[in-house]
This record gives sequence, structure tokens and C-alpha cells, in this order.
Amino acid sequence: MNIIRGKRAGFCMGVALALKKLDEAILKYSSKKIYTLGPIIHNPQVVDKYAKDGVVAIEDLSIIKPEDVVVVRAHGIPRGLYKKIEEKGAVIIDATCPKVKKAQRLIEKYSLDRILLLYGEKDHPEVKGLLSHAQNKGMVFSSIEELKKIDLDPFKSYFLASQTTQQRQEFMEIVKLLKNKFGKDFPILDTICDATRLRQQEAIEIAKKSDLVIVIGGYNSGNTRRLAQVVRTTGTECYHIQSADEIFPDMIRGKNTIGITAGASTPEFIIEQVERRLQSLE
Repeated sequence: MNIIRGKRAGFCMGVALALKKLDEAILKYSSKKIYTLGPIIHNPQVVDKYAKDGVVAIEDLSIIKPEDVVVVRAHGIPRGLYKKIEEKGAVIIDATCPKVKKAQRLIEKYSLDRILLLYGEKDHPEVKGLLSHAQNKGMVFSSIEELKKIDLDPFKSYFLASQTTQQRQEFMEIVKLLKNKFGKDFPILDTICDATRLRQQEAIEIAKKSDLVIVIGGYNSGNTRRLAQVVRTTGTECYHIQSADEIFPDMIRGKNTIGITAGASTPEFIIEQVERRLQSLE
């Protein structure tokens, strides 16, 4: 069996930076209660590890007490929540991905006189945060088909932005559709991060050389799900798994070349476990 492992598989810069800030907070504030608003990243093994270190992922701000430490997740949070946490008297550590921060600032700037059209998952925490920075009403759609169903007023001004981990290929189709409708000068904010774009490109190349591709990452990880979708567009068989325990002999029987890639929130040790599991089944 030949195994092709993606060089871009695993933690992106934003995830690594968020975990570094959380690690530093654990050391610096060892005597304080440390919370994250939602999971720090979308990976169950990582969240479980920090839970054992005493870090509690919460959704309800009412339990926060003065002098507690609140670490803002990598996906960011809605703008109004910052003020509410400050009012609690808590220490705030902002671990929002810099790429997400940049997208928030751009949306705030362009929405002064335009309406945001946001390509993303409506219920994703990053999308909720991005929407909160739109100064005019924003609209979210998860596919080009959904966009086509939105009744856009030709007399109003819009602009396009994207969740940072969305699928590049469909984004470009959306750009083409909107430019055809509103003209070549329609404002486009290309807020899909380079790490996502390059990871998806690499996954496509791996898929072309493989009989099967295994995509590793949390089932609640949007960028991992989209990575699997990108692989499937090539016609290559694909499995999205969270851990090596999900690999069974029947999955790989008859496969000569197997590709491995992983989402931006998947730690290195899980990727290595999957590779070892595949090698043990040869």
C-alpha cells in the first residue's frame, strides 16, 4: 500500500496561535477559572485535553465572575459579547484567528453604505461574528443555489464576503454570478484564507493520485467537511473520520494508493495515529 500524506494537513496558523494563547493563559492564570466561549477549536480530542486542564467551554455568560479568565475562541465571537464580558469584570484574551479579524474589519468598512452577502454556514460561530460587524443588514447563504433564491433589489447596493474556510471553487462561481448581475465593479471581499485555498488544492491533487482519500477532523469542523466535499468532486472515494479507530480493513481493501489529509483543527498526533493504523492493516 502506498500512502500519500498531505503536507498541509493539520493545524493552520490561526488554530496554532489560538492554542498557544490558551496554553499561555493556563500557565499565567493557574489560580483562576478559565473559560472559552464555545470550544476553542472544532476538534473533540483537543477540547477534551483542555477540559482535563480545567478549561471549561461555555455558552452562558451568566456563570462568569469578576477576575475569571475568558479566552475568545479561534472563530471569534459576535461584537456585542465583548462588552458583556468586560462588564462582568473578567480578563479577556482574544484568540480570534487574525484572518477572521481581518474579515471582520473589512465587513465593517464596506457595510457603511452596502448590504453584506455572506457565503457561509448560518449557524457557524465565525459567521455569527462576521455578521455582527455588518453595519447594514446582512444575508447569509451556504451555496450558489441558495443565493439564486434571494430576491436582490437591483436598486440597492451589495457586497460579497465569505466565511474564511469556505470552498474556493464555489466562491468563484458566486463571484461570476454576482458580477454578471450587478456589473464588473461589484465589490468582492476575498476573505477565504490562503491556508484553506492551498489545503483544498493539495487535496484535489492527492485525490487524483489516490484510490481512496481519508480526511481527518472533527465532525463539527466546517473546514474539514468542506475538504471532504472538495475531494469528492474529483470522483475519488472519500471517508471523513475523527480518529484512527474508525478505520476498518473493509474500507481499504483493494486500494493500492491511499491519500491522507486533515482539517485545520486536527492535531498532528491524530494524523500520525491514522497513518500508523493504515500501515498496520497492509
